[in-house]
Amino acid sequence: MSTPSGGMRPGLATAFAVVGFGALAICGLGVLSLVTGEDVVAVRGLGPIPGAVGFGAALIATATTLAISLRAPRPSYATAALTGVVALLSYLAGLIVSAVVVGVDAARALAAAGGFAVSWFGLLLVVAAAIAGWFAVALVRTRATPPRWTWERDEDE
Repeated sequence: MSTPSGGMRPGLATAFAVVGFGALAICGLGVLSLVTGEDVVAVRGLGPIPGAVGFGAALIATATTLAISLRAPRPSYATAALTGVVALLSYLAGLIVSAVVVGVDAARALAAAGGFAVSWFGLLLVVAAAIAGWFAVALVRTRATPPRWTWERDEDE
């Protein structure tokens, strides 16, 4: 379950980080929407599909970025910033493309993406992805191990 350096395997760290990113982003976007009283994607007539597709694109991009970046022998914590930027750009691309596919005109799709990018929602998505990226790098670089009960420990410990 660990690499020769003592850290967690990159694939497992990526899986944990992507699940964490998804949970943190969904919770954060929901709470922020509740507190501000604004919709996450505030363009009329867009529907729920473009936002969901954008979020799926952000999840896939985060997983891909981490899967590639964590393969390095000692991955850099700068991966966290890259993960945040890639997640936001992927969200915006997924939002625009899916909005156009479902029949929304391009101007409204671009307005939705632009509004999201400069809102607190966009910042929250970047921060959630960056936290997940940092977490994944930390899991690979440190001697992180899953928690174990007392009876699971070796006698030599």
